[in-house]
Amino acid sequence: MNVGHGNVVVADQIVAIVALDSLPVKRLIESAKAARSWWTRPNGRRTRAVIVTGSDHLILSSLEPATLAQRLVTERGTAGD
Repeated sequence: MNVGHGNVVVADQIVAIVALDSLPVKRLIESAKAARSWWTRPNGRRTRAVIVTGSDHLILSSLEPATLAQRLVTERGTAGD
């Protein structure tokens, strides 16, 4: 799945896509930074969404969560075809 700026994530590994506007999500990011299990993909832009993977990694994206969710639905819908 394209997460923006030419970066791709395996759609089957995505567990959740959440917005960055809550304190629990910000705490999750801080703990991931401490554990070094996060990747940033905003390319200098404001982070708008956090992608949580099955391997407990976080991927920060500058795309809106709704955009990423639509891409995920499209990707998973065409994966079985």
